[in-house]
Amino acid sequence: MLIGYSGSQSKGYNVRDLIELIASIIDTTEGLNIAIIGLGNLGRAIANYIKGKRSKLTVVATFDVNEDKINKPFSGIPCYHFDLLKEKIKEHNVSIGIISVTSAEAPLVAEKLVEAGIKGILNFTPRSLNVPESVYLEEYSIITSLEKIAYFVK
Repeated sequence: MLIGYSGSQSKGYNVRDLIELIASIIDTTEGLNIAIIGLGNLGRAIANYIKGKRSKLTVVATFDVNEDKINKPFSGIPCYHFDLLKEKIKEHNVSIGIISVTSAEAPLVAEKLVEAGIKGILNFTPRSLNVPESVYLEEYSIITSLEKIAYFVK
């Protein structure tokens, strides 16, 4: 109701219409490009999860330092060496970076993303990051979430 959409008591909501309305509110017209830094198990899982879920959020690049992954597309997404981050972020007009590297590497990755002009970061490491106020940072720790669930389950 807050977004101006209502269903009927007998049929509920038209889910497709509701999704489209919410997308029109939160998405940009042209969409946003995403880069994933760290193409290990978690990075690949995130890329697969995002693919096809939202038409206005697209993973356009991945980055890693493992030579076995570089220049080999993953699910149709190019994988570049981390040293090319700034260049490729600009080339692909990326505004969101997802960090899925080790905790030790996360601060350097965040610093490089900020230098490249990223506007938003989703941090999947348990390490807290410091970024300028102009960059929106969302930090998600799977372990913290599991510990919270474990607490309420016991």
